[in-house]
Amino acid sequence: MSEARLTVWVSGRVQGVGMRWWIRSRALELGLAGWARNTEDGRVEVVAEGERVAAEALLGLLRDVSGGLGRPGRIDSVVERWSAPVAAPLSGFVER
Repeated sequence: MSEARLTVWVSGRVQGVGMRWWIRSRALELGLAGWARNTEDGRVEVVAEGERVAAEALLGLLRDVSGGLGRPGRIDSVVERWSAPVAAPLSGFVER
């Protein structure tokens, strides 16, 4: 199994609706470590590390147009970047 680092920028009505909490919950269920934070331009930035298949599952949940699993708010676009995990592994998943 391969480890990966996924960075995602989520746009839409994603701040003030519980999106970071929802992302944190899904990431922990998938065994990912990292964080989610609001950006000044109204997006949510997510950094998740762990098994690539788990990160792909999180990305799929964010891209799901039906808003499955009680996802709050509204996501209009998702931009992703894949990279290798950082040398010092992240632990837990936090809202920043």
